[in-house]
Amino acid sequence: MPNLKRASLIALIALLLAVTQAFAATAPFPDVIQLPTGYQPEGIALGSGSTFYVGSLVDGTIVRGDLRTGQSSIFVSGQTGMLTVGLYYDQQNGRLFAAGGPTGLGRVFDASGALLQSYQLAAPGNFINDVIVTRDAAYFTSSFEAVLYRLPFGPDGSLPDPSAVQALPLSGDWQQVAGFNANGIEATHDGSYLIVVNSTVGKLYRVDPLSGATLAIDLGSQSVSAGDGLRMRGSLLYVARNINEILAIDLSPDLTSGTVVNTLTNPNLNVPTTIAAFGDALYAVNAKFGAPAPETLPFEVVKVALN
Repeated sequence: MPNLKRASLIALIALLLAVTQAFAATAPFPDVIQLPTGYQPEGIALGSGSTFYVGSLVDGTIVRGDLRTGQSSIFVSGQTGMLTVGLYYDQQNGRLFAAGGPTGLGRVFDASGALLQSYQLAAPGNFINDVIVTRDAAYFTSSFEAVLYRLPFGPDGSLPDPSAVQALPLSGDWQQVAGFNANGIEATHDGSYLIVVNSTVGKLYRVDPLSGATLAIDLGSQSVSAGDGLRMRGSLLYVARNINEILAIDLSPDLTSGTVVNTLTNPNLNVPTTIAAFGDALYAVNAKFGAPAPETLPFEVVKVALN
């Protein structure tokens, strides 16, 4: 009899474990993911699976977490004088690219968080804002200059020597005005074009990735002022605006025009900057720009449903 009771108990425990695991697999992803108090995030990138990365404007710290559990831990430790703004994870080569804001730096980390290379893209005092990676190169925006910085990859995807950094002047329709200009950046699936938002002018531009020649994308009367992070899914371009909304813009195949088909909002948004797309949702970083005593505030990543 004792052996039967023991066997029954073991079977019950196994059943409970199976139910718990099944529930965990089907449980909804959290609507709000808490970041460390005072973190002051700006950029977000998706890694493998449901892994995400978020950088800090305080000291350049980068945390790595899981969208499924909402848990995160330090991936790259911060250091005095460093900032991390935009981020992009290169899935093909397992590398994380980070824009360094007023340091003028672009940094690249491997899958363990070790620094692979640091590039002095612009002189300190400029603002390296965001980054996108294609099959052939990485591109960084510089908000105070009419320039994109290009890191050309080797045939095997290898990183270039720092001396090989290319500066692509933004020509054509591009308008450079006082204040912040080039901000978020995205690329078409095949890398044939880049898309850059000018936050102050309020326009999107199609950019040739080799020459920097630009064409203003016709959005009719729609402005994308305060536009920040960009993310494409098929023909839809999502534009995070620092006014607590995300525009869904249906772009024409040649990227010469676009129509706003949806405006996404969420009560949890508080000055969203960059966005990542996973499953049936976008994940936006709350930067809370302008809030008093940001070092004492909680910060979050917010899930925004697409339907």
